Amino acid sequence: MRLEDEIARRRTFAIIAHPDAGKTTLTEKLLLFGGAIQVAGAVKSNKIKKTATSDFMEIEKQRGISVATSVMAFEYLGKKINILDTPGHKDFAEDTYRTLTAVDSVIVVIDVAKGVEEQTEKLVSVCRMRDIPIIVFINKMDREGKDAFDLLDEIEQKLGLKVRPLSWPIGMGKDLKGVYNLYEQKLFFFDNEDKQRLKEGVEINDLSDPKVDELLGNRYAKRLREEVELVSEVYDEFDAKNYLGAKISPVFFGSAVNNFGVKELLECFIDIAPCPMKKEAESRVIEAKEDKFTGFVFKIHANMDPNHRSRIAFVKVCSGVFKRNTNYLHVRHGKNLKFASPTAFMAEKKSIVEEAYPGDIIGLPDTGNFKIGDSLSEGEQIKFKDIPNFSPELLQYVENSDAMKSKQFAKGLDQLIDEGVAQLFTSVASGRKVIGTVGALQFEVIQYRLLHEYGASCVYQPITTYKAVWVVSKDKAEMEDFKSRKKNYMFVDKHGVDVYLAENKYALEQCMERFPKIQFHLKSDF
Repeated sequence: MRLEDEIARRRTFAIIAHPDAGKTTLTEKLLLFGGAIQVAGAVKSNKIKKTATSDFMEIEKQRGISVATSVMAFEYLGKKINILDTPGHKDFAEDTYRTLTAVDSVIVVIDVAKGVEEQTEKLVSVCRMRDIPIIVFINKMDREGKDAFDLLDEIEQKLGLKVRPLSWPIGMGKDLKGVYNLYEQKLFFFDNEDKQRLKEGVEINDLSDPKVDELLGNRYAKRLREEVELVSEVYDEFDAKNYLGAKISPVFFGSAVNNFGVKELLECFIDIAPCPMKKEAESRVIEAKEDKFTGFVFKIHANMDPNHRSRIAFVKVCSGVFKRNTNYLHVRHGKNLKFASPTAFMAEKKSIVEEAYPGDIIGLPDTGNFKIGDSLSEGEQIKFKDIPNFSPELLQYVENSDAMKSKQFAKGLDQLIDEGVAQLFTSVASGRKVIGTVGALQFEVIQYRLLHEYGASCVYQPITTYKAVWVVSKDKAEMEDFKSRKKNYMFVDKHGVDVYLAENKYALEQCMERFPKIQFHLKSDF
């Protein structure tokens, strides 16, 4: 198949939401419809033995939340679908923001009862800044919730999206009868005896057809006609070009746990969603259809297989064709690397791939060569833009609590820090280590994973500090003067770069004024 054909049949997207909106359950059902899995897992509580395919880390199974992005790929109706299921919890937003650099579109999941929540607003604002096409899925229609029209108004006001419903619910909660697919003009309704199963879609070209009354009953048929008529009056006709230009967001209603509305969402998505798009680099724009391979690392996962202590770099293919056992330039290191066992993903399950095309996510076994944001090419010096790096908001001393496990502690900490969800600083004066994170729950995750994946235990101790600030200067004398005066607050990061842990805001301002030849950076990607 030609490169253009392979690009045209790919859909790479992320699913984003506030915690507990049903994002991971929706992912499961999409995989189920795609034939990628046979039985959907449950993520409601740790009492349920089955867990979600996308939540494969042990702590995710225990807590019933996603703490890292999972990648899953499957074929459906001739299309290659790449799903990235992201964490919803704000403490893991860093992983989600980076994932958004590797997708061409997103599906936003909203709980019908809770409406638009805080984390959803933050994530959608990032998508809007990048003009990422958005589809909205209003979930949990099997429960009582907000009126559909009120919820659409809320989405427009809080998220700044112009919406257009492409499906419409028939009832809600206990009275949920089914869904009318406005995009295909088909009626899907529940089997009365089995709320887990929808009857085959009935094509309805005209809702005034008496068949609608026979299928739904007069009351529900009348209500559906009135609401669909109101939709056509209030909202503009759907235009796929406007969706691709991030000017309008299609809305679907459903209940992922009951398989309701998911198939309609999936089939419309593969029809209208963008295939792999261009990607901006610092020097030029990379087009997907270019012959030469380019790609970038947006995620690193340590200890993917605890039995082999394996580490995987997640690479988004941006252009050309990636081929196994071929030399590619690691741009930052300036050296060629060859990959004997690149992998495709179904969460933690991996399979060797011979080739990968734009839009695909591949896993490259890594012994420490990669860091987030690294680029690969066929020789071109390329660096991709907009790979976010974050200033740590919370800092704590981390100590090994078992002297017999010092090697496991050091290795585990080293590999987990490489994932980019936390940063490690080592005191120049004492050698003590400090972990900096964006969210408090990251400390718990690191502690849990150190124990369960590396057999090492750690404890945290508080540190009084204002901010971690990276310091660089071409003036060696001034830099040495600064470091000697602040020796008790000087640290180095994992890459040996000087970091000043400022005592307070006033001290930082004083330093910036007193040492004008030193550059102070709140992020490490300067």
